[in-house]
Amino acid sequence: MKAVEMPETKPPTPTPGDAYNGWLFKWTNYIKGYQRRWFVLSNGLLSYYRTQAEMGHTCRGTINLATANIAVEDSCNFVISNGGAQTYHLKANSEVERQRWITALELAKAKAVHMQGGGSRYSEVQSTLRTLSGKVEDLSTCNDLIVKHGSALQRSLSELEGICAGTDSGEKVKQVTERATMFKIASDAMINACRDFLSLAQNHSKHWQKALQVERNQRIRLEDTLEQLAKQHNHLERAFRGATHNNPAIGSKGSGSLKGDASDEDDDNEFFDAMQDPAEFITVPADPKYHRLAVTATGFNLIFRFIDFPPKSLFFLKRRTRIPDKPNYYLNLWSIMKNCIGKELSKIPVPVNFNEPLSMLQRLSEDLEYYELLDKAAKCQNSVEQMCYVAAFTVSSYSTTVHRTGKPFNPLLGETFELDRLKECGYRSLCEQVSHHPPAAAHHAFSVKGWTLQQEITLASKFRGKYISVIPLGPIQCIFDKNNNQYSWKKVTTTVHNIIVGKLWLDQSGEIDVVNHRTGDRCHLKFNPYSYFSRDVPRKVTGVVTDKDGKAHYVLSGTWDEKMEFSRVIQSSKGEDDTEGKQRTVYQTLKAKEIWIKNPLPEGAENMYYFSTLALTLNEPEEGVAPTDSRRRPDQRLMEDGQWDEANAEKQRLEEKQRTTRREREREAVKSPSSPEEGKIAPDNYQALWFEKLQDPVSGETLHVYKGGYWEAKEEGNWDVCPDIF
Repeated sequence: MKAVEMPETKPPTPTPGDAYNGWLFKWTNYIKGYQRRWFVLSNGLLSYYRTQAEMGHTCRGTINLATANIAVEDSCNFVISNGGAQTYHLKANSEVERQRWITALELAKAKAVHMQGGGSRYSEVQSTLRTLSGKVEDLSTCNDLIVKHGSALQRSLSELEGICAGTDSGEKVKQVTERATMFKIASDAMINACRDFLSLAQNHSKHWQKALQVERNQRIRLEDTLEQLAKQHNHLERAFRGATHNNPAIGSKGSGSLKGDASDEDDDNEFFDAMQDPAEFITVPADPKYHRLAVTATGFNLIFRFIDFPPKSLFFLKRRTRIPDKPNYYLNLWSIMKNCIGKELSKIPVPVNFNEPLSMLQRLSEDLEYYELLDKAAKCQNSVEQMCYVAAFTVSSYSTTVHRTGKPFNPLLGETFELDRLKECGYRSLCEQVSHHPPAAAHHAFSVKGWTLQQEITLASKFRGKYISVIPLGPIQCIFDKNNNQYSWKKVTTTVHNIIVGKLWLDQSGEIDVVNHRTGDRCHLKFNPYSYFSRDVPRKVTGVVTDKDGKAHYVLSGTWDEKMEFSRVIQSSKGEDDTEGKQRTVYQTLKAKEIWIKNPLPEGAENMYYFSTLALTLNEPEEGVAPTDSRRRPDQRLMEDGQWDEANAEKQRLEEKQRTTRREREREAVKSPSSPEEGKIAPDNYQALWFEKLQDPVSGETLHVYKGGYWEAKEEGNWDVCPDIF
C-alpha cells in the first residue's frame, strides 16, 4: 500500500485537568486509508471528530479506556481496542507526538480503572457501614430493654422483701421470676449483638487494612510510572531529532529488537550463541531451567524497582541543541606534518583547521555522557554486579569518539572546565590542566547518588607518518559511598589512521583491568584492534568479571561504539587451544542482558563535528563560571563561530603568552642556597589551583586530587585567585 504523506501538524497540547486533545490519523478503510481526525481525551473516554468545529454537536466515536488495550506498533503507529467491538488504528506525526499520546492514554486508563474499582469498593464500604449501623441499632435496642427490665426486676425484688411471710408471696415470686427471665433474654440478646458486631468489625478490619495496602501500593506504582514516563519523554525529545538522520540500519535493528522482546512464547528456548571469536574464552547456553528462574526473579525486580531521581530534574535549564556548521576549508595536512614525524603531538603547531571547538578538558568531561551507569552501580548490593556497571561505564566513554577525528584544543596551564549538572543529573564535575610539559589534566566528579570519579590523564602521543597513536597515562578511580568499594583502571590506546592519504578513521585497542581494591574483584576487558582480514565484529570488546579467587561470575561482550551486554556465568570449563596455542575457557551462561546502549547522535551531527547531545552543550556560554573556564577561551570560541583565520591568530597569541608566563615563572624560581647546582634555573614550579598531588592509600597510585574550594568560590562569585591565562 502506498505510504501516506502526512502534513506538518502541531503536537497535541495538554489542557487543564484530565483533558488532552490533538490531531491524529485514523485508519478508515483500504480506499481512504488514514484520515486526519481531531481526538479528545477526557474523563477516561477517547472521542474523535472530523474537525474541531464538530465537538459541539457530532461525535464520530468514543471508546472507554477503562476496558481498552493500548498497543504500540512502531515509531508512529499505535492501536486502541476494547476487545473487538471497537478498534482504533492511529498514527501520530512523529515518535515524540506518539509518545505524548501514549503517556496521556496510559495515565487516563489508570485513572479510569482506579475510579471504576473505587466505585465498587465504595459500594462495598457503604454496604458494610449500613450493616454495622444496623448492628449498632440492635445494640441500642438491647440496651434499652436491659435498662427497662432491670428496673422492673429491681422493683419486684424490693416489693418481695417488704411482703410478710405467708401473704400473697406466691404471686410476687412468680412476677419476679418472669421479670428475671426477661432480663436474661435481653442480656443474652445484648451479648449476641456485641459478639456479631465484634466479629463483623474484626473481619472488615482485615479487609480494610488489605484494601488500604493495595491503595498504597497502587499509588507508589503510579508515582513510579509518572517518573518513568517523564524521564522517557525527556529522553525521547532529546534523542528524536537525530534518530531519523542516522543510518537506516539502526532503525531496523531497533525495531527488530523490540519485536524480539515482545515475544514471550519463545523465552524458554532463547539462548546465547556460542562466541567463537575471542581467543580467551567462548560462551555456550545454559540449561533452560536456569533461564526460567532468572526471568522470574528479574521480572519481580523490574516491577517493584523504583527510579530514584530528584523531582526537580523534570524542570531543568533548556540547553542548546545546535552549533554553527563546520566550514569546508581545505588544508594540506602533509605540508604541516612532514616535518613533525616522531615528535610529541602536543608540541606540533597544528592550526585550528584540524581541531574541533572543544578543549581536552571538555573531552575528558564527556566521559560522564553515560553517568546513569554509575548511578545504577551505586544501587547494587552485589560487588560483582556492580563491577559489570563500572566496566560498562569504562567502555561507554569511548562511544563519543567513533567519528571524532578532530583534535581537541590543548588546554593552557591553569585552564579549567566545570560541568555542573547537579539539578538535571545529580552530579558536578571539575577539570584543571595541572601540567603543561608533559600535558596533564586532573578531573573530579561527585554525585548525590553516592559515587565519586577522579582521574589524572597524561597523554603520550606520537606521529608515525601514516597514523597517530595517543596513549593515555594515569589512573582513573571510582569510589562508592555505600559500600566503600574503590575501583581503578587505565585507558586504552587511541589510533587515528590514514593521516596522509584516505579518509581518517579512529580505532581503540588494548586491554583494561578494572580492579575493586576492597573485594579483589576484577574485570579484564579486551578491545580488539580492527583488521581487514578479521572475521570479528569491528570495534569489538569482550570481558570477564572474576572474584578474588579467580572464579568467573559474568561475561561482557559488545562494541565500544554501539552497546554492551552482560550474562551471568553458570559454569566454566577448559576448552580446546586456539590458533595461537592458548587454551580457551568455555563459559556456560544465562541469556544476555543489555547493560548499555549508545544514545543516537543529534540531527545534523555530521555538520557539527559529530558532537553528541552532551558535547553540543559543553562550550555553551554560562554565567558565573571561572575566568579560566574553557568556555571563555577566545580562539576556541572564534573557531566554533566559523572564524578560523581569526581563531588561528588568537591561538598563536595565547600560546606565546603562555610561553612568556612560563619563562617569567622560571626566572622567579630560585635554587635554595644549599643546592650544589646554585645559579641554574629551577624547573617550572607551577602549583595547581584546585587540585593537589597525593598518594592514594588504597591503590598506592599518585595523582592530583581535588582539594576543594571551587564550588564555594563560584557561589560567592570570588575568582581573585584565578590567574589571567586568556
